[in-house]
Amino acid sequence: MKERQEIVNKDAVLSISKQCKLLNLHRSGLYYRVQGEGEENLILMRLMDEHFLKYPFKGVRKMTVWLKEQRKKVNRKRVGRLYKIMGLQTIYRKPWLSWPDKKNKVYPYLLKGLAVERVNQVWAADITYIPMKKGFLYLMAILDLHSRYVINWSISNSMDSAWCCEVLREAIKRSGNPEIFNTDQGSQFTSEDFTGILKENGIKISMDGKGRALDNIFIERLWRTVKYEHVYLHPATDGVELYNQMQEYFEFYNEQRHHQSLEYRTPEQVYLNMESALTVAA
Repeated sequence: MKERQEIVNKDAVLSISKQCKLLNLHRSGLYYRVQGEGEENLILMRLMDEHFLKYPFKGVRKMTVWLKEQRKKVNRKRVGRLYKIMGLQTIYRKPWLSWPDKKNKVYPYLLKGLAVERVNQVWAADITYIPMKKGFLYLMAILDLHSRYVINWSISNSMDSAWCCEVLREAIKRSGNPEIFNTDQGSQFTSEDFTGILKENGIKISMDGKGRALDNIFIERLWRTVKYEHVYLHPATDGVELYNQMQEYFEFYNEQRHHQSLEYRTPEQVYLNMESALTVAA
């Protein structure tokens, strides 16, 4: 795979997608090269990520105090920089994983008071930081809110809108169109390329209120589940290993993991059964 990835030329006449198709590569495989930081920062980021999952109200100041209590040499500026890289989303004040672009249109939040009663009524997407043995990558997932079914996912070493658009297109191609699609106000999700795909498919656009991480609470819970049940227990050594691990984990999550909120059914049981029922009814 590595040899084929190195053949791809971003400046070639053929598009990246066509080159990947000819080489039998998934395009997201080009993004598996791990992002790096100094060893000391990687240790701090891992500590911060685990601590933040337990205490999601902690901003830069409180995290700095806690790290100093752990005898780490840090200051607010350093912790703030790592918060931005990692995209930690506090309940009260939310530093964005991708900072909003003032040029892009922000859409209203449509889920307040909405009863989500069927599959493909609302999908939500988000990006999270994934620590590894050496370095880190980013994980994006698209979740059906009613069934908790992961429609699509991908990993990358960057957070550009092209990657997010690709994940969205694959989800729509695989599972059809949701009625509403919810994200935060990150620049990838407010970009004309991303919102354009939603508009073209007649999908209503919903965005979290600025600084309100709990607007997308279900996908925040997904990140906690993924990290506690797999990422922290089995840190990957490289991007290809992480991809294989995530593929195995999301198959387990969708097909075998029973959810109390779903009356101990799996996301796949709820998603596929209701989707079939809706198709018959139509």
